Parts: sequence; C-alpha cells; structure tokens
Amino acid sequence: MKRLPYLFLGFLLVSVLPIQGLAIPVQLADTTVALIDKPVPVGRRTPRQQDIADLAGRWFPRLPITPHDSSSLRDGKRFVLIIPQIGYTLQTRGLAAVLVNSPFRMANANMSSVTGQLSYTQNHQIILTATSSIWSQNNRFLWTNDWRLMHYPQATYGLGMYTSTDRVINMDYAYFRFYQSLLRRLAPNLYGGLGYHLDLHWNIDSYNSRREVTRISRYENGVEGRSVSSGPIVQVVYDNRKNAINPAGGLYLNVVFRANMSVLGSDNTYQSALLEARKYVHLPGNSKNILAFWSYNALTLSGDPPFLDLPSTGWDNTGNVGRGFIQGRFRGKNLLYAETEYRFHLTADGLLGGVVFANAQTVTEQTSGKFEKVVPAIGPGLRIKMNKVSRTNLSIDYGFGFDGSKGLFFNLGEVF
Repeated sequence: MKRLPYLFLGFLLVSVLPIQGLAIPVQLADTTVALIDKPVPVGRRTPRQQDIADLAGRWFPRLPITPHDSSSLRDGKRFVLIIPQIGYTLQTRGLAAVLVNSPFRMANANMSSVTGQLSYTQNHQIILTATSSIWSQNNRFLWTNDWRLMHYPQATYGLGMYTSTDRVINMDYAYFRFYQSLLRRLAPNLYGGLGYHLDLHWNIDSYNSRREVTRISRYENGVEGRSVSSGPIVQVVYDNRKNAINPAGGLYLNVVFRANMSVLGSDNTYQSALLEARKYVHLPGNSKNILAFWSYNALTLSGDPPFLDLPSTGWDNTGNVGRGFIQGRFRGKNLLYAETEYRFHLTADGLLGGVVFANAQTVTEQTSGKFEKVVPAIGPGLRIKMNKVSRTNLSIDYGFGFDGSKGLFFNLGEVF
C-alpha cells in the first residue's frame, strides 16, 4: 500500500508531458486567454491558477515539462494528456488502462476534445474506445463520434426496478459501436443535423449459476447469438457552454430520434428517442463554484430493441448515468434519470476541487410498462486539475446506491 502514492504520482507526471509527434497545428482564438488567469489587479493577492504540470515542474525541475499556457498554444503546440490508470470498478474489478486526451480550440470556437482509451480488466474485458467532439471555426459545424470495440463479459440483473444483485445472469459478448453525426448551426447556439448509429453484438452467451438461458425476465430478443440495431438519427442540440470539458455556466439540450430499420441490417424495426438537458449556475452568484443539473431520458417509442440495446444504467455515451451503481444494474424499455452536483474549489489556485452529488433513476417494468420505483444514490468526489488552459480535471468519485451498491468512479473531465 505504501507504493500507491508513488505510482499515482508517476501517472500524473506522464500525463503532463507534451507529445509533439502527435501535434496537429490549429489556429486558436483569442478567447483561449479567458480560460486561464488574467493579470491580478494591484492590491489583490489572488493566487495564479495551477495544474499538475506546474506542480511537477516545481517538484522535478530537471524533467522536460512544458507548462500549460495560452502562449504555447498560440505557437501551434498541441498538448496530449496521457494517463495510465490502475483501479477498481464494480463491473471490471481490477483495471489497467491508458487514456489519451487532446483538447484544442479552433478560431472563435468552443473547446474541442478527442479522447481514446484502451483498457484490460480483471474480468478479462478488453475495451477500445475513440470519441470526439469537434467544433469547426466560428462554431459553424459540430462533428461528433463514439466508436467502441469490446470483448465484454458482464453481469446483468434482468429488467425493471425490482431486480436483485443476488440473482445474477452472466453475459459474454463482443460489441462494436459506430455512432457518427454532423450538425450545422441553424441559429446562435442551435444546431441540427443527421447521423448514423450502429450497435452490433455477437457471440452473445447468457447463463446463470446452473445453465444457459434463452430469455431474461421473459425477454428473449438479443439474449443469445447475435443482435443488430442499425439506423439513421436526427439530432438537435442547443449549447451555449464555452467549454464542454468543464462548463462554467450555460445550458445544453440534446434531442435525438433514432429509426432502426431492417433494410439497414437491424434485427427489428423500432424507434427510440433521447431527451437530455444540462444546466450550470454559479452558487453563490459571485463565486466560481458551480451547481450543475442533469436530466437524461432514453425512451423506446415503438418496437422491441435487442436486450443489450435497451436503456440501462451506465450505458449512456459517457458511461456516467447512475454513479453509485454497477453498469447494467437497471434496464428497461424506458429510463428516466436526474442528477445534481455541487462543484467547489479546495485550493485557491484551482489545483484541487471537490464535489458532492445526488442522483435518482427509474426504468419501466416489463409486465406493466409503467414506472413504479425510483432508486437514488449519493456521493463525494475529488478533482485534480490536469490542464488549466482547457480546465480538464481528473475526476475521482465514490458513489453509494440505496440498494446496497457502492463503488469508485473515474473520469477525465467532468461527469456532465
């Protein structure tokens, strides 16, 4: 146990080294300066903002660590955060991963981010992901993608809110996700466009402690063999946040309609919708502390999705719905979720911060089709500033679910 602090410090040191070989020159707007400290007026002693690169530079002055500042960005340098991780999560047990993140800003545009991660877990899960949210110059276009390739043995607990962690069904499968969309600005902060979503599962094998199963909670679509959901999407986004990595205010609205079609390879024809909202306010009003709200609602409008494509805990695009519960804990045709989080500074220089959060979720029951039970979760969290220019934090949270679930959760960037 005594070695863990040194291992963690080593990971932080690696994360702040700039990778020039991966750099792609971009033009940066003057608004980048707003993300770092402004000159301190005479008579005030406001500490200059710090991040892990500043800390490592003081502790290890001989290492080739380049500070994160606006001048280095204007020179065309791209900072790539490389963060090796070891840890433990409810769905993976032991975890070893390498996460690569590159935040940048086009001219007169919101902050963009490209992230990739490769993970291997104690449950023999292999996870490769690549996600991005790229704003073009002047915020004219928004390009997003979510690609995943996974071998993912995982426990499931059935459908509805009355399931128990004592009755586990194990599922072993391979998964390929290809989500892509291109949105165009329709009005200030309002975007609309089209995309394509593909969820492909194969080698699906479901079994309990005694035998293989062909249905779960009386649902047999996509429980074994292979399942495909494929269809176009129509998406509308309103976003007046300046930095989605760590919003300091603003409103985000996201509406997605998806039409899965057999003509495009989908097993079944069904329609689904996603309704999402995020709001950020300063509390107190003259402070940098943020009170954030998140509503995430995934609905099946018609038809029967494959089992693994039903809305479920922890299976949103960021994997953050339901902090405090194991991934896949609750699953149903419709999911409603709400969360609030209070974010505050622990140090005046912004290096360390903290959060407290609370959330609640519910899914419809398979027999009645109604929402009958709501389960909440609460928890605290720590924030470590990895890059003061993009305001990228390493998020470490511990959640307690009110069904007895609990666990540690990591993110690069804020949870929402």
